[in-house]
Amino acid sequence: MSSRDSILNKIKSNQPTDLNELPSLSFLGLDKIDVIETYKTVLKGIGGFCEEVNSIEEVKAYIATHYPTAKRIITTIPEFGDIAETDWTNDDPHSLANVDLSIVTAHFGVAENSGLWVTDGILGQRVSPFIAQYLSIIVNKKDILPTMQQAYERIGNLDYGFGTFIAGPSKTADIEQSLVLGAHGARGLVVFLMN
Repeated sequence: MSSRDSILNKIKSNQPTDLNELPSLSFLGLDKIDVIETYKTVLKGIGGFCEEVNSIEEVKAYIATHYPTAKRIITTIPEFGDIAETDWTNDDPHSLANVDLSIVTAHFGVAENSGLWVTDGILGQRVSPFIAQYLSIIVNKKDILPTMQQAYERIGNLDYGFGTFIAGPSKTADIEQSLVLGAHGARGLVVFLMN
C-alpha cells in the first residue's frame, strides 16, 4: 500500500460520527438585497464591466462596437458562429495564444463577489477564458445567487472534470505594489446579464 493510500484510509476511518447541521442564514436578510444591483456593483469594483441584454443579437452588436479590431474570437456557443470560431475545441491549447476574445456562458453567478461558475463542459478547453486577451461571459439574470454558500449548495455533487469561479479581469499588485491587469489571464471582462 502506498503512503497516499495509507493516509486516505486513515482519514476515512477517522470521520466524525456526530455531524452538526449547518446553521440557517435567514438572519442575514439575503431575501431583501437587490441581487442584480449588488452583482453589478461588485463587478465594477473589481474592474469588470456589465451589460444588461435581451438577446444574442445585442451581445453581437456590443462585440462589434467594442472589439472592432479583434482578429480572433472563439466561442462554444453555436449562435455566435457568424462572428467567432466554433471549431477550435480540439486544437492544441498552444494554438490559442493569439485569441483576442473568448465568449462563454456561465452556469450561474454570485452577487457577493461577482464570481461566475464555469466548467469544462461549457469552456471547450480549460485554458480558453485565461489565455484570451479579453473575456465575455453570458449569464441569465435569474441565475445570479446572493452568496457563495448558495453557490456551493447549487454545485453540490454535480459531475464535472474542471470548474472554477471567474470574477473580473486578471489582476495582481504583487509587483512593486502596482496594479497590473492581464498578468495571468484576460485583461478585461464584460459580463452580459441576459433577461
